[in-house]
Amino acid sequence: MRIGVKLFVAFLCALTLSACNVPRGAALQKEITREATAENPTVEVVLVSRAKVPVVNSWPVTGWHGHYHWLGSSHGHDSKVIRPGDTVNLIIWDSQPNSLLTNEAEKAVRMEGLEVSGGGAIFVPYIDTVKISGLTPDQARRRIQTRLEPVVPSAQVQLTMAAGFGNSVDLVSGVNSPGSYPMPNQNFTILSLIAQGGGISTQLRNPLVRLIRGGSTYEIRSEALFSTAHKNTRLFGGDKIVVTEDDRYFTAIGASGTEDIIYFPKEHVTALEAISLMGGLIDDRADPQGVLILREYDPLSIRYDESGPSRQQVIFAFDLTSADGLFAARNFRVNPGDTVLATESPAVKTRTILGLFGTVLGSAVQASNAVR
Repeated sequence: MRIGVKLFVAFLCALTLSACNVPRGAALQKEITREATAENPTVEVVLVSRAKVPVVNSWPVTGWHGHYHWLGSSHGHDSKVIRPGDTVNLIIWDSQPNSLLTNEAEKAVRMEGLEVSGGGAIFVPYIDTVKISGLTPDQARRRIQTRLEPVVPSAQVQLTMAAGFGNSVDLVSGVNSPGSYPMPNQNFTILSLIAQGGGISTQLRNPLVRLIRGGSTYEIRSEALFSTAHKNTRLFGGDKIVVTEDDRYFTAIGASGTEDIIYFPKEHVTALEAISLMGGLIDDRADPQGVLILREYDPLSIRYDESGPSRQQVIFAFDLTSADGLFAARNFRVNPGDTVLATESPAVKTRTILGLFGTVLGSAVQASNAVR
């Protein structure tokens, strides 16, 4: 019996020494927030209530620029317009017996594959270069015919064109049939292009549509593009369209169903939705009074009049055991790059220690019985 008691005392002493460092999966709320009560705190702790939500939601956005830059709709020419890089095909008819262009056997001459130069012109025999860039095919035909009249008075001109780079747009990715598409006219819109490409891939999460034009990039959520008529912008030759997934995310850690990087499934995610996306709180581990959101602001955002954070690093704390806390979490917006931490309940440590005591006691009893 003495041996069993001695073993129990030895185990008890070891357990007492290690009780302060009982293994667990998440920090306690007080361990995270106590920095705010230090003599020179480096973080700000905000207890989020319904009254506080409008204030903190108005603070500067972190993790991204906070808005989308897009072009409105406009109206262009209903016909094609010739641009540099296009290819023009001419058929010039002349029935005169002594024609400079035709002979008795053939009353028409074909000039195919005439590429419009960077200066917007093509070369036509006897009349030299003719600038046709910026004209519709019919206007270009009439200009060439007018220039020919002093040389070949009876000439009749036919003109067709094939779109080059200046009259084509590229549908790069995110659709069922990416590729380069010629513009049928100057009113060719982005929705028409996406439709020709077979629509946006259903595999994409919360798709974003990006328009690259020259040195500028514009973007819009596909949902907003589809639902707002004046967002259906007109395309210009050389435009590139990229459809991609929304890459904004937050990090989920602690006593939750999932510890992972979680991408935004929609435009805005609230604190309550974030908890749902991370698999909820683990029933026997999480502290519903200690859900924390960690956020880092730009130093230029620091304010001391509640129009911004008073520290660069801010901890937003939620109590999900009250109606006020639940409604606050329902309306508080999570920013890209935030860390959502489900802290561990203090009761978990107590249960763990009691369990260890039980294990030690059971081992001591077994040892005592073995001695007997």
